[in-house]
Amino acid sequence: MTSFRFAFLISVVLCLAPVVSTQAQDDKPKRLKPSADSPVRPVDRIMVVVNEGVITERELETRVEAISQQLQKQGTPLPPKEIFARQMLERLILETLQLQHAKDAGLKLDDQEIDRALDRIAKDNNLTKTELRDNLVKDGISFAKFRDEVKREMTVARVREVEVEGRVTISESEVDVEMAQQATRPQGEAEYLAAHILVRIPEGATNEELKSRQKRADEAFAALKKGSDFGQISATYSDAQEALTAGNLGWRTAAKLPNMFVDALQSLSKGETSAVLKSANGFHIIKLLDKRGQGAAQTVTQTHARHILIKVNDGQAEAAAKNRIQQLKDRIDNGADFAEIAKAFSEDLSASKGGDLDWVYPGDTVPEFDRMMNSLQANQVSEPFLTNFGWHIIQVLERRDSEISADRNRVAARLGLRQRKADEAYQQWLLQLRDTAYVEYRLEDK
Repeated sequence: MTSFRFAFLISVVLCLAPVVSTQAQDDKPKRLKPSADSPVRPVDRIMVVVNEGVITERELETRVEAISQQLQKQGTPLPPKEIFARQMLERLILETLQLQHAKDAGLKLDDQEIDRALDRIAKDNNLTKTELRDNLVKDGISFAKFRDEVKREMTVARVREVEVEGRVTISESEVDVEMAQQATRPQGEAEYLAAHILVRIPEGATNEELKSRQKRADEAFAALKKGSDFGQISATYSDAQEALTAGNLGWRTAAKLPNMFVDALQSLSKGETSAVLKSANGFHIIKLLDKRGQGAAQTVTQTHARHILIKVNDGQAEAAAKNRIQQLKDRIDNGADFAEIAKAFSEDLSASKGGDLDWVYPGDTVPEFDRMMNSLQANQVSEPFLTNFGWHIIQVLERRDSEISADRNRVAARLGLRQRKADEAYQQWLLQLRDTAYVEYRLEDK
């Protein structure tokens, strides 16, 4: 069960918000445990007040311990505990803020959505739901606690979808510039597996703050040059979302990486690290972990799908729209023809074609639609889900791989731009969320 537990914990860390650099970080409490001469562990204490919520000492210790165990299993040296705890505390603050925002905005996950996610987790680990529960118990993890963590992770992801990803727009001129830049690169360019350290520059930073952040980045780079582990330096210095997972960005094509990163990666050999790079939002250090696909023909998986849409006109109509789409899903489950239901009830332009969307490329639809569609097997019908357009049901009919034409290269460029802009917009949204929040550090050093 070790590998499964690792996969879950890492996914939780990846969905935690990146650290937002603020002056308050210098004033954070460092003491996490009672002194050695204290014979009795004190009652759990409030470390931070976050608006109307709190983060307790025990909550932080539990998270630090869990992630520490996973880093040790990876063979990643741990940073000093005080620094590591500060990193984790900032992530907990931002996670708490996003969960509060979800509650205030009425973004809720129903039990069916969480159950489907648990089913996918079990399936991905070649387990039944019962085996998943049993293995968690063997690892000393309460299934109820595990389910709650999955719900928190999914809620944070939903907040990002609604508040950021659904609002990102890409102009044709931006795509033109991206296409021109791509034209200078080899056809069938590689995918990169890279790691990243970010020292963020606060918005409106003074010259003193800029120099301080530059010094921090230089210290990280100097430590790497002396042979320090990249993962340890990431956990110690980085403000990036991936700071506590060795900075790993996962496999990405050049289109889904900032051009500055691509330029650096193209000049690196496997295992090499770039110099300190500067962008508008911070100082970066990139490491090339691996590379694949150079010179291969570019292909993409297309999905032939159809869907039904019930639009949401205002807040009061959402419940009615959700109830309506569920009724239609129940009729399909009971044998009704999908195409006929779509023709009769769908509020999308595809209704006259039985909801048929023809062959859909990655990025042709909004992110939450793409994710749901990609999670389905051929002939499978999704559960109802919400996007900015309303409530949907999708049925995947078939899939195929095809080479990317010039037109589709433009779509791929747009998709890469969307991901990059969404990442940047998410960072800015988090900064604003953090700046407008009431955060009070309660537990002082003694």
